[in-house]
Amino acid sequence: MKGSRPKSTFQKSTFLDRVLGRIGRLDTHGLQTVIERLARERTFLETVFNAIEDGVLVLDEGGRILYLNSATTHLLGLQASLVEGQHISKYLNEVDWEKILSLDAAGGQRIVRHEFEIAFPRPRFIRMYAAPLDGEHEGPSGIALILHDATEARQQTFEAIETERLQALTLLAASVAHEIGNPLNALHIHLQLMERELRKLQRKRAEADAPPDSHLDSATEKLESYVRVAKGEINRLDYIITDFLQALRPRAPKLELRSLNEVIEETAELLRPELENRGVHLALKPAGHLPKVPLDPAQIKQALVNVVKNAMQATGRGGEITIQTGTMPDGVSVLVKDTGAGMSPEQLKRIFEPFFTTKKKGTGLGLMIVQRIVRDHGGRIDIDSRPGEGTSFRIWLPALERAQRLLSGAPQAAARLLPEPREESAS
Repeated sequence: MKGSRPKSTFQKSTFLDRVLGRIGRLDTHGLQTVIERLARERTFLETVFNAIEDGVLVLDEGGRILYLNSATTHLLGLQASLVEGQHISKYLNEVDWEKILSLDAAGGQRIVRHEFEIAFPRPRFIRMYAAPLDGEHEGPSGIALILHDATEARQQTFEAIETERLQALTLLAASVAHEIGNPLNALHIHLQLMERELRKLQRKRAEADAPPDSHLDSATEKLESYVRVAKGEINRLDYIITDFLQALRPRAPKLELRSLNEVIEETAELLRPELENRGVHLALKPAGHLPKVPLDPAQIKQALVNVVKNAMQATGRGGEITIQTGTMPDGVSVLVKDTGAGMSPEQLKRIFEPFFTTKKKGTGLGLMIVQRIVRDHGGRIDIDSRPGEGTSFRIWLPALERAQRLLSGAPQAAARLLPEPREESAS
């Protein structure tokens, strides 16, 4: 057709191209046939576009929306009838549209990629591709946009990075246990020998009916005090290293059908004396007729101990911790809610990072252990916290057993550093 743009070299001759070449020779019936054929092609293309999982938008040269498929409406929470003709920046203001539209005017076969996050209708990570509709010629022709929801892929990347980091920490843990374990054991044994010699000295003085010596008695008491302090610090080092190893040494959960209410009650009985000593009230609210789910009672109890101890340390005297169970779609849940100081958004983002802690004596590994245990059960953790309003941890466990995700390459054996057994505790 005279005056029309030449077709690009990679385009094939389409039905529309052939019609435009002889449109002047068509009669009324021929035009009606053409219109019906075009309507069918339009319906076909709309069906194809709406079947695509990625969002597809078409913008005119001014950035106004001409077309969007069904995936776009779900991804961005839009209604097609209300947004057509509106400027794209009204709905996606994270992108420099002026720059993209200038690329359209410049022409050329060029694809621009942008990544950004949206909060509505739900938080998602979007990867956007933009290209001119007619990339062969200068001058504006409009923009085609592809919106890909990369949230899951991004999460998988983060998890892969986390796994690599944990593998590196695991190797470090083995080295730390080897290098520090022997000196700690030696110190602990020699402190025990010192205590034994002090007791022998006191016994011999008593048997010899020696006259009182205030200077000697004072020195003996001081030595006993120093030994107790030294043993306490060694036990604290043992606790830190053991907690470190526990965080990095995964063990497959031994699943059995159990009631979450029973595990909650056992955990409460374990922690109630410490809670009472701190003046924190514990409120149990077990759900009735809670179905049994596959879980490892020991591991879930350990996770709950860590969460409750964190809540206990964040809650002052006179505060309250609530543990409430409930049912959810395809599983059960337990909510641990405290009336403590709460967390800032910055703290909340880093809460599961290794060694991150807001406590003076914390290792920053307790919640990392909780996350690993819940993940190995195929569950998830939701956290809600605001400064001054307390924190809520909700742990969801599935009703059906799922594939367990374990850290590969972790050491299978990491002996305790000190000989005395002790209860596992949260950081």
